Parts: sequence; structure tokens; C-alpha cells
Amino acid sequence: MKIAIGTKNPAKIKAAELSCKELGGELLSVNVPSGVSEQPFSDEETMEGALNRARNALDETGADFGIGLEGGVVETPYGLFVCNWGALVSRAGDQFIAGGARIKLPDAVAKELTHGRELGPVMDEYTKKQDIRKSEGAVGVFSNGRITRDRMFEHIMELLIGQYEYKERA
Repeated sequence: MKIAIGTKNPAKIKAAELSCKELGGELLSVNVPSGVSEQPFSDEETMEGALNRARNALDETGADFGIGLEGGVVETPYGLFVCNWGALVSRAGDQFIAGGARIKLPDAVAKELTHGRELGPVMDEYTKKQDIRKSEGAVGVFSNGRITRDRMFEHIMELLIGQYEYKERA
């Protein structure tokens, strides 16, 4: 079984590798566009980015199914929260979507995003580290490392694969 993931981000690939290993599949990582803004600003836009990445990875590789994992933010009456969505699209045309954990961003970070900046570079400046999005992510920083970006995406991957397996057995 060939499984394509629409990213070169190490945190997302790490999350997908564990689930794919359980399936006995080969994971192909390809850099494909999300078709949404660099900083998705709603659940809907973030889901659309995940679906687009899954479809594009599938189309580019000819794999059995494509995976898209996308991070974004969502405004609520309680502040700006990170949101994370995943999609699995099969060669047969089935689509599965799953969402992940949310955590409120500090006001200083949220303010930068509402002024048009992207979370990744803002987090790099905030933490004085490079490529936070490729390691612990904002969720890892603000949960004090209890849930890192790859672990959060692992949960989404398990939800996606579980839905796929359920449909295959039904």
C-alpha cells in the first residue's frame, strides 16, 4: 500500500509514519500546495487546506490514498485558538476529515496574526528558536511540551486511519 502525504514538514511526516507503519504501507512525502492562505484563519479554511493537500498528494503520486495535515487558527469569543485538521482521500474517492486539539494563543501572539502575520515566523520570534512549526509547534510551546505538534497530528492520523478502516470493513 502506498500512502502519500502532502508535506515535507518533519512533524507531520513523523505523525503519519507511525500510522502508516501499522498499515504496512510505504509513505511518500511530496510538497504540494494547500490552495489556501499561508495562515488559514478558520476551521473551514484549514479543513479545505488539508483536503487540498490530500488530493494533490494523491494526484501527484498515484498512491492508494493521500493525506493532508493543516494547521490554522480560529477566532472565538474567548480569543484566538490554534486549530489543526487532517484529511484522507482514497483513490476510490472517499474523503475522511478529523480535527485535533485546540489551545488559546497568548494575546501578544494573537495580535501579530490578526495583523496579517503567519504563526510559524511569529512563534520563532516569540520563542527565539527556528522552525518551531517543524518541531514542537505552538501547541507544544504553550502546553509546556505535554502535547507536541507531531503528537497532536498523530491523534488526527489515528482518527483518519480509523475512519478509513471502518469504511473498508463495513
